[in-house]
Amino acid sequence: MAPPSKFAVREYAEHKTPKPASPSASVILVSPSNEILLLHRVQTSSAFPSAHVFPGGNLEPADGALPPNPTDIQRHQDNMAYRTGAIRELFEETGILLARSSRDAPRLLHVSRAQRKSGREAVHQGKLSFGAWLQSLSPDANGDPAVLDTDRLIPFTHWVTPPNVPKRFTTQMYLYFVGIEEAGNPSVRATGDMVETMAPEWRRARDWLDRARRGEIILFPPQFLLLYLISGVLDAGVEGGRSDENEAETLRKRDQLTHLILNEGTPVPWKDKFISPIGLQFGREDGRSVLALDKPGPELRTSGLKGDSEYVVLVKFSKEGPRQVEVALRSEALQKERLLKEQKTRDQTETSKL
Repeated sequence: MAPPSKFAVREYAEHKTPKPASPSASVILVSPSNEILLLHRVQTSSAFPSAHVFPGGNLEPADGALPPNPTDIQRHQDNMAYRTGAIRELFEETGILLARSSRDAPRLLHVSRAQRKSGREAVHQGKLSFGAWLQSLSPDANGDPAVLDTDRLIPFTHWVTPPNVPKRFTTQMYLYFVGIEEAGNPSVRATGDMVETMAPEWRRARDWLDRARRGEIILFPPQFLLLYLISGVLDAGVEGGRSDENEAETLRKRDQLTHLILNEGTPVPWKDKFISPIGLQFGREDGRSVLALDKPGPELRTSGLKGDSEYVVLVKFSKEGPRQVEVALRSEALQKERLLKEQKTRDQTETSKL
């Protein structure tokens, strides 16, 4: 009998005192041609080993102060600490720098690969803080330091790790559109850090989903769901793997996706959703579990914050991680399973009569 997966999600009632969730942030980076950047985490990684993930990681004290109480809503909500941490982690893991000479500058800074490499190593090794390195760039003629492009981060759900998982996070997800005008800018060229991640790669969201469905890569439920939503907009009408849409169409789709995030969702827009997946249905005919997405997590149980009540995630947890992941409407997934069980009962009854 195979050992149980440490990634399996159960119900909240089974774990009344979960380990505290560490604040973290991730960036879903969209290229000038509307492709998505994912990193392949190494097998020995402390979190999400062997999985493909969005760039991100734990917040650090230098990113900004957060309330220490795990049940304080302000510890979990979007703020400058999360935004700073998201951009810093993106830089440390990929070398991509989202910074401008000023908040109103029309383009991102052009920082050479050599500059970024040396800065990245210094920051990662603790020889220099990210803020100090940023100040050292001094792109302005008056010596004013560069500024992080925090204003252009779009909040796109907040995830709280289920209580039964050994290592827990409270993670703010952001979407960032790399401007079409940034094509050729060295600051947006990704390289792996070869410590926790390797092989950064840009693909259409649909391509990432297809690879996960074929079992070629591991995508955890948060990554799969968000790529599913993104693909429904950015990949609409795109044939095969091509990425040669004209500029107007690329921008139109970006506006459409932004509108979905800021204004659509049940019962609250996607930007305001706090999601902690919990087991809703087990022992399905296909061997998968159904994860509900409507609860905000044990720390936020009485906060009034809400997740998503329209969708569920179907997943089969294996020793290596989640497999056979898919997104479905909650009502349809439960009804389909009920019909399958009823049909199985009828078949068994007919067989017993023979």
